[in-house]
Amino acid sequence: MIDFKIDKAKCTQCGLCAADCPVLIINPKSEFPEIKDGKEAQCIKCQHCLAICPTAALSIWGKKPEDSITVKKNIVEPEALTQLIKTRRSIRKFKADELEPAFIHELLETAAYAPTGHNKNSVLFSVTETKSELSKFRNAIYHAIKEANAAGKIPERMAFLNDLQRLWESKQIDVLFRDAPHVLITSAPKNVASPDADCHIALSYFELLANSYEIGTLWNGFIKMVLKVLAPELASQIGIPENHELGYILLFGKPAVKYARSVQSEGLHFNKINL
Repeated sequence: MIDFKIDKAKCTQCGLCAADCPVLIINPKSEFPEIKDGKEAQCIKCQHCLAICPTAALSIWGKKPEDSITVKKNIVEPEALTQLIKTRRSIRKFKADELEPAFIHELLETAAYAPTGHNKNSVLFSVTETKSELSKFRNAIYHAIKEANAAGKIPERMAFLNDLQRLWESKQIDVLFRDAPHVLITSAPKNVASPDADCHIALSYFELLANSYEIGTLWNGFIKMVLKVLAPELASQIGIPENHELGYILLFGKPAVKYARSVQSEGLHFNKINL
């Protein structure tokens, strides 16, 4: 049951919910909105009907309109968002300061609003909240590289990881984690429509939000290589379910560098579709 309810005292019978339903399962001809007979299973949980109702008369899936955020006109100035996107930089030097767990959770709760295929909203955010947690994870990653090398299990294309592991072991120079205080890993069930894309979109939302608070981020494919190819058992040990597709990894924390200006793009690669 999708628990579709109408507060008849608030409903103005405007028809917006029926008109905006992507799968057209709301009956526009009934006195008050209702789900067409036998069509409940076609609901894709988008909640558009709840979001579009101007009088907060509609609830669905146990979601009440009073618990939603009211949309304000021009929430973010386009110029400010453009500035943020164009001046964002990958950070490879971090301060040692930990971020407050409550603040990290606030960022993640917002990132969880990112769109997902079929509205599954099933991206799992795995995060280290303390430098101690990250240190244990970092040691496990470097150890996995060393073990894989000793067993001759490192593919040629990943041989450079041996150099990074030896650099850490001999000189404590941390190329993989860049001494960041926190790491964020996304994963999603393999049986959803688009697990890989869902994870990347969620991290992109997180990154832009974090950067708006002047928190630096770095996308990290090297750590993903270790978890996916060299030591998949480590992914299970840190709590990523076996039925999940590993998405991507992001390092984050307060940046130890401050950039004065944007870089200059190599230009837009543009193709006008003209059939």
